[in-house]
Amino acid sequence: MLNILILTTIGGFVPQFEMNDVKLLLRNGCSVHYASNFDYPVYEMDKQQLSEMGILMHPVCIRKSPAALRANLRALRQVITLIRKHDIKILHCHNPMGGVIGRLAAHLSGRDVKVIYTAHGFHFYKGAPLLNWLLYFPVESFLARFTDRIITINREDYRRARHMHLKEKGKTEIIHSVGLDFVKFRPRPEMREEMRQRLQVPEGNFHIVMAAELNENKNQKAIIEALHLLGRKNITLTLCGRGPALQELTGLVEKYGLTDQVRFAGFLPHMEEVLQSADCFTFPSYREGLGMAAVEALACGVPVIAADNRGTREYMKHLVNGIVCSAKNPKAFAAAISRLQDDPDFRHELARAARESISEFNITETEKTMRRIYSQVTGRQMV
Repeated sequence: MLNILILTTIGGFVPQFEMNDVKLLLRNGCSVHYASNFDYPVYEMDKQQLSEMGILMHPVCIRKSPAALRANLRALRQVITLIRKHDIKILHCHNPMGGVIGRLAAHLSGRDVKVIYTAHGFHFYKGAPLLNWLLYFPVESFLARFTDRIITINREDYRRARHMHLKEKGKTEIIHSVGLDFVKFRPRPEMREEMRQRLQVPEGNFHIVMAAELNENKNQKAIIEALHLLGRKNITLTLCGRGPALQELTGLVEKYGLTDQVRFAGFLPHMEEVLQSADCFTFPSYREGLGMAAVEALACGVPVIAADNRGTREYMKHLVNGIVCSAKNPKAFAAAISRLQDDPDFRHELARAARESISEFNITETEKTMRRIYSQVTGRQMV
């Protein structure tokens, strides 16, 4: 039995994004262990369901912030213990602190552990603050020497990672994130009215959907400010997700008198259904490694209004499948929303092009790449 440990910083990350990899490993006879901080779930997860699948879960006190030094040092010791106790042969780590702790633990364990690190967006990138380069670039460069495979999800990160010095025979790869199930995420116009009723969207209103953790980087503030600038009462904004910025955003909505228009829906597990109700999807993040939420919207035939960043450049085509704005410019988002609301023919033109524009994100292509990577790293042919 080949024991594989998946380590993430964010609780619920595996069921939300990595189940395709898990299923691939399980059907090839691997024992899959999952370690994370389950006390801080950003995404919902059914622990019983994961257990019934055969996934062995291990709580560790890993924290997202590098400043949580005591907790992360303890998490490092916990992961070292897991590697030794369960004879882990492959460690696949995700998220920045998961990548730090996972790779250090594999090295310090004294065991022969192959390490895969999926970088869901380096914190150093073109235009990033100087502090990000000073803090994160040296750390990633140093840890690369303990890594057998670095998997990136956008071309900018891929080009950067190729210049890092990995373990002997180490390689850098690029995938289109976790891949998308085009059967699950597809336009279903027959569901539109049902979903609008379930989400309590007033009849005739222009419905904007956004799905992301509520935090400063995801920049929900820009869309709320855009609605304030527009001053239109026939627009409904549904914010799907939860996070530390909830109180601040709620206060902003109240300040602008938008409580009847902005809905904080929390985490919604079936976005493929929610998206059927949308007239457009907004994605104003300052920084994205890729941004699968926007790709999901495009697959459902929903035009996207997105901020320009290295992640969205992988799929956004300005005035073809959506509109690209500056993350710092609420007026630009307001103008984009206005154009889509006022010109239904243009909106439908973007919707028709949306799904075709992301054909390379099909899950079958990602599975093919991950099957090859796991086969190379494990030394056994994955099917």
